Amino acid sequence: MHVQQAALSIFTAFAIATVSAFPGCALPLSPGDRLRVLTPMDDELPTDSRFRLSGLYEVNLDGTLQIPFLEPQPAVGLEVSEVQKKLAAALVDKGFFRPESLELSVSVVAWAPVQVTVMGETFRPGRVLINTPTENEPRDAARSTLTTEVVSGSYTPDRYLSTAIRHAGGLKPAADLQHIRLVRGKQEKTVDFSGILTGTAVPDLPLIAGDQVVVPALSYSQNALVRPSQLTPTEIPVFLSNLTVPNAPNISKGGQVIMLAYGSRLSQAAIVAGCAGGTQRTNARRRAVLVQTDQLTGKTTVLERPIERLLRRSDDDTENPFLMPQDGVVCYDSTVTNLASIFRLITDIASPFFLIHRLFRNE
Repeated sequence: MHVQQAALSIFTAFAIATVSAFPGCALPLSPGDRLRVLTPMDDELPTDSRFRLSGLYEVNLDGTLQIPFLEPQPAVGLEVSEVQKKLAAALVDKGFFRPESLELSVSVVAWAPVQVTVMGETFRPGRVLINTPTENEPRDAARSTLTTEVVSGSYTPDRYLSTAIRHAGGLKPAADLQHIRLVRGKQEKTVDFSGILTGTAVPDLPLIAGDQVVVPALSYSQNALVRPSQLTPTEIPVFLSNLTVPNAPNISKGGQVIMLAYGSRLSQAAIVAGCAGGTQRTNARRRAVLVQTDQLTGKTTVLERPIERLLRRSDDDTENPFLMPQDGVVCYDSTVTNLASIFRLITDIASPFFLIHRLFRNE
């Protein structure tokens, strides 16, 4: 019986250590997080007493809480319940309170923005700032309102792993969803995010400042990832240029940036740009050119497709590829249309009305 209890104690201690390293639900603290410390013992002191403990505290850049008459208390990477236990133990050790009489409450009143690094198969890898305040909720609003009002409970949906990936531009088609890594100091955890696309539960981990997210790459692209989701872009910018005839009414001066749904193909961009349609005999051989540039390496690839073949083979990934952010699509006239334009130009030049107009303009 004693052996079973000892084994259970060891297993429980290991489980607690594992959960505290990478908690699945509770959010660890980061520099800038604001905590409210309350104790009913302060009610017996004057409001201007320097011995009052209750108040609003902010986690310092060095990861500690500066509590009056105590050494800096560690806070970064810990859950609020852990900070409360450590603070209570420190107050008892200093002799300020007896263990049986100390009543202490620590709660979060404002979660700070945190900066993390995202590497690997995302469209904009690098450092990202998540959980930034909105215009309607400025950063200092919590300090002004919470000094006169006690707030219990706090929730932030924007300090999690999925948020960091979205802020880094979203996943590329070759991202390995099942082996996304979260690195925190010397600790590392691998997360399977494939459930976000299938609707099953996923362990979306909370982040603290300084975390690193690594998205590995597969040797192939996944069409299932080329669609709007929590981990991929909703819309992408595409550069369209069409000086052909007929031109699209929404493409001013031959070209502009258009926002298309992520998952759109080259054929859809050609339709939006007005490259398709018109007289079939003269316009069926119009061409669309796709220009793609790798944002990291700068390598540019050019793909040319006849419009008619592009539309008829729209389900072929090779003939009709998916569009990526900042791709360029250019439309060119067919040979018949080009010849017709040349003949019109010659006719205009040879026209007597044109010569008279030039004569008077020169004068």
